[in-house]
Formats: sequence, structure tokens, C-alpha cells
Amino acid sequence: MKSTDKPRTYRVKSFGCQMNVYDGERMGELLEAKGIAPAREDEDADLVVLNTCHIREKATEKVYSDVGRIEKAGRLAGKTPMIAVAGCVAQAEGEEIMKRAPGVGMVVGPQAYHRLGDMVDRAALGERSTDTDMPENAKFAELPSRGTRSPTAFLTVQEGCDKFCTYCVVPYTRGAEISRPFTELVDEAKRLVDQGAREITLLGQNVNAWSGEDAIGHAQGLDGLIRAIAKLPSLERIRYTTSHPNDFTDGLVRCHGEEEKLMPFLHLPVQSGSDRVLKAMNRSHTAESYLHLLDRVRAARPDIALSGDFIVGFPGETDADFEETLKLVDTVGYAQAFSFKYSPRPGTPAAAMDSQIPREVMDERLQRLQAALNRDQLAFNEASIGRACDVLVERKGKLSGQWLGKSPWLQSVHFTAEAAIGDMVRVELVEAGANSLGARASEPVSAQSTSSR
Repeated sequence: MKSTDKPRTYRVKSFGCQMNVYDGERMGELLEAKGIAPAREDEDADLVVLNTCHIREKATEKVYSDVGRIEKAGRLAGKTPMIAVAGCVAQAEGEEIMKRAPGVGMVVGPQAYHRLGDMVDRAALGERSTDTDMPENAKFAELPSRGTRSPTAFLTVQEGCDKFCTYCVVPYTRGAEISRPFTELVDEAKRLVDQGAREITLLGQNVNAWSGEDAIGHAQGLDGLIRAIAKLPSLERIRYTTSHPNDFTDGLVRCHGEEEKLMPFLHLPVQSGSDRVLKAMNRSHTAESYLHLLDRVRAARPDIALSGDFIVGFPGETDADFEETLKLVDTVGYAQAFSFKYSPRPGTPAAAMDSQIPREVMDERLQRLQAALNRDQLAFNEASIGRACDVLVERKGKLSGQWLGKSPWLQSVHFTAEAAIGDMVRVELVEAGANSLGARASEPVSAQSTSSR
């Protein structure tokens, strides 16, 4: 096809966080509503949407590299694909992408992708366009009705961030914190469940900053929204991510102890164990306040699995600061965690700070931190051996009759059984590895069974 033909097929490539995965799914639904079909895995798409993330190092250069690969593949196939750049890099770079990459026809930010269909129509007429407006909540009202092809579904409830951590671009690329309306979210959750979703993960940059009013005008926090969605009869599981320690309410702590459908897993980023570094990061918690919060959550739900985020090599981080991080890791015993080397983001305060840490020092610290986190993840998995729990079947395994799914504690579990995608299967965990567990299956549980305690 010529780049100005109306595309018949599309492919969305999403990078980064679960918010981007959700946005990518919504863009796909929008394009399908315009009659553009998803491309098969073995075919080149007429339209490729790069749904980008700006958190990782050299994210912008990766976009231009990906655009070049797409154009080269198109030339080899004798076609010129239409290319759109979406997401946080699109928001940050805007018109600069158009200048540097003539093959890109559309640049659209994360708050404006509801207009992607119109941009495709203009691109088919030879018009290149950029849209990085940030209207509050407007996109959700204009997107098509949700569809789900999986027993698990994401539901964005909150976007943006007001915290302005000194290393982070999210407030600039996603905008200020906004919460979607309560009734709109409950209705969308119901549609997802009616279409077969048995687990819903509530998403937000600071998801526990969500607030709103219910149908009778009562103020609600995230715990109230969780309790309302939990009333949907066919919904088995609820999760949420990503939380901020500053917005963790007493009601949310209680919800972990009282709501059976809220899974025993909490991702709560800390970033560092050093109070001095946390202050430089503009984090609103200390190591002590963070640990105290985890103690309260564990008191409410003793079997909860904990996850976190860490940055090593933040400007000015000393050996003593890093040792404080290792000490915190030893204290918590994370079931999972994500850890990264600090990398400067243009325009953020940390990028201009003195005492940037040498790359080799960051490398050494990250290796030590990841060794400790991997040790604890394996220990958590090994301590799970002998547990009975329900596993939600998400996909087929590599072996005949093998299925893969998640435990209540978000562990990947594989087992062999007579089952199908979407089944909830009772298993005994019998074998533990660093990244997954083996299980012995019994009977599929009923659609109404939610207990995993």
C-alpha cells in the first residue's frame, strides 16, 4: 500500500507500564471501530502504532530506531506502512518527531489518542498531524465500548501525577492527577465482566490517589471503589497498581483485610532506603514511615505478597545510602520487585544535580541489589510450596495439556489439567523456581468461588 491509502490492518506495539498496555488496547478498539483489523502475526500491518514509554534510558532514540526498522521492513515487503507515534515520548517530543522522522504520519499524546481515528483519516489524505493536548478525562467519553479477549482486564481509574519526584517525567507527559467518575468506572467494570473478565486490575500513575463520589453523592476513595466493583457477581479477583505511600489510606488498609476479592498482593514503590536520598528525590515518605505502612498492611492481611520499585545511583547516593537500601530490602523480604539504574531525564530537577554517579558504580550496586531481590523472590516462592490456592488460567503452556496462570500472590504457575482459558483451577503448589511455580491441579472451582485465604 501507499502511505496515503486507508489502512486495512494495524498493529499496536506498547512499551513500558501497564497503563500503556491499557492505552494500547483502547487504541486497538478505536481502530477496529473504524473497520481496521488487527494484523496477523505473520503479516506486516498497514498501520503501526508505537505506543511509547519515556521512563527508560534513551527512550527517544529507541523510537527513531524503531521507525527506521519499520520503514526498512516495509521497503523489503514492497509497501509503505503508515506510522503513528503515541504515548509519553510523543507527548514529550511532539513536533520534533515530525522533523526528525519524515516517515511518521501521526504523533499523539496519551491524553489525546481518542482522536487517533481522525488522524488516520487525515493521514490517508496525505496530511501529517500532531496532537498533544491534555484535556481532562475527555478521551474516555469518546472511546468505543470496551471489549475483552482475556479473562483478565485492565481498567484505568486515575491518570497523571502531582508528586513531582525529581527524577520523573510523568507529571510532564501525563499531566496532573485526575480521577475518572465512580459510576463510569463501575459501569465499565460491569461491561468487562459481562464479556468474560474474571480479574480486573485497576490502573493509575498514583492509583490510590483516586477519589470521587458514588451514585448517591458520598465521597469515596479507592477502597470504596474496590468494594463497589467487588459486588459484581461474576468477578473473581481485583488488583490495583501503582500506589504511592503518601496516598495510602486507613480505609485501603482495612480493605485488604476485609474484601475477599482483593488479591493479597501490593506493589508499593519505595525507590530508596536512605532518607537523605528520598528527600532529594522529593519522595514524601521516609524509610521508617514506609516500613510502618507495610506493617499495618501485613497486620490486616498476613499472607500479603509485597512488591516494590528501586532506583540505584541517584545523584549524590553514597555507599552508606546504598547500604540503607539493602537493609530495607532485608527487612521487607519482597516477593517481587523492579530495580533500575538512575538515568537523567531532560527537564527534570535531578538531571541538573551535582554528584552524578559513575556508570560502573551504578552497575555494581544494581547487581548487588538484584541479587538480594532475586534471593527473596525465590525464598517467597519456596515458602509457597504446599499451599493450596486458585489459579486463573490465562494461556496454554508449551507442553501438551499444560496451562499457565497466576496465583493470588501474582506468581506465575504452570500445571497440567483438563482446563480452558478463563477457568479458575484449584491447585497445590509443589515446585518453586525463581520466576514461576509448578502445581498439581484438582477440579476447576465454581465461578463464584473467590476464597484464597
